[in-house]
Amino acid sequence: MRQRACAAIIALWFLTPSAWAGAPIVVVGAWARVTAAPSMPAVVYLTVRDHGAADQLVAVSSPVARQASLHVSRMANNVMVMQPVASLPVAPGRPLRLAPGGYHIMLEGLAHSLVAGSQFPLTLTFAKAGAVTVTVTVEPMSFVPPGEAAEEDDDDDDDMAGMKM
Repeated sequence: MRQRACAAIIALWFLTPSAWAGAPIVVVGAWARVTAAPSMPAVVYLTVRDHGAADQLVAVSSPVARQASLHVSRMANNVMVMQPVASLPVAPGRPLRLAPGGYHIMLEGLAHSLVAGSQFPLTLTFAKAGAVTVTVTVEPMSFVPPGEAAEEDDDDDDDMAGMKM
């Protein structure tokens, strides 16, 4: 009986179209920092890996926010500014990193404050691959994503941990 159940599960997996080609888009490491109040916008960071044809990230949404949009932070006249972007290119072999100081997802009109340790769904829509829903983990303000710690300077100012200015 147990062998039949395993065989059925394996057969269903092989009959799933996404299983034939593998997942063309994989999203990893989705996180956001806590927010003090729902009136404050939240920012989501993550990495997109493309294992299929070149694609574009064209939209984002989440039930925890009235509006979600793609943005980029950049220096302009010695001031860090944020600007919305319509889409982001995704290419095979070149991970798209949404990280502090660069591309990110802005969540506005939060339904509630984001609390450390909580999670929420986020749907990313790609021009070719369609919708991919991931789970975002809310981290404390002091959180530094893996790989970022080595890039930070040694000053004692932890108020902006993880930010590249």
